[in-house]
Amino acid sequence: MTDAFDPRTAARLALACLDLTTLNDADTEADVARLCARASGPHGHVAAVCVWPRLAAFARRELPPEIRVAAVANFPDGSGDVARAVRDTAAIAESGAQEVDLVLPYRPLQAGDEATVRAVLSAVRKASEGLLLKVIIETGEFSDLNLMARACFLSLEAGADFLKTSTGKTKVSATPQAAKVLLDAIATEPGAVHRVGFKPSGGIRTVADAATYLALTADALGQGALNPRRFRIGASSLLDDIERVLSGQTSAAAAPSGSY
Repeated sequence: MTDAFDPRTAARLALACLDLTTLNDADTEADVARLCARASGPHGHVAAVCVWPRLAAFARRELPPEIRVAAVANFPDGSGDVARAVRDTAAIAESGAQEVDLVLPYRPLQAGDEATVRAVLSAVRKASEGLLLKVIIETGEFSDLNLMARACFLSLEAGADFLKTSTGKTKVSATPQAAKVLLDAIATEPGAVHRVGFKPSGGIRTVADAATYLALTADALGQGALNPRRFRIGASSLLDDIERVLSGQTSAAAAPSGSY
């Protein structure tokens, strides 16, 4: 693995590549307003704010142009309902958001139904034309790494712009092992290696956690991929530790992985 990043370097990169996220069922405009207020701080701004589609237009109004808005589709269960996924995507596009985080229909894939997976991916890619499409593999629900790799291939084949590990709503979220599967899929696909990005998400709470995924990405895709166009981190609480480190304070202790 690439030599470890020092904490301040990792914190600066993580901040620039952070998708600051709130996806609680009861989220309100007030919750999103508080999140948006934190998106620009004394050390710089995050890459994007990620919210429910119903709050995406509000987030777009609250944020400066340099901070993007992402919203989730087919979330969090990743159903095989094409119409639902397209409705979510259309709402995101109409809101003025720039990014769609789509949950791949992983249960149909596990049941051997690739046709449904392809149908959802194709329809959402068409509905999200002009927007950045991140496909959430939901890696914590895969015990078969070969099938996880197949999910990645189908996503890349459909034109995904990012592969993302997790919704943060399952028992296991981002792990280094899953990250390697997604990164290897990007690195070995000729049409993806210089274009597609990687987003670990869920359970990433400290700068040390973030540094692990920065190093894995640099190893697989090169140091040049460590920018918001090719690397994101989905997190709700990581910003606290980033600000501690960049303010010269001590980082928090690493938290157990597997939750948002």
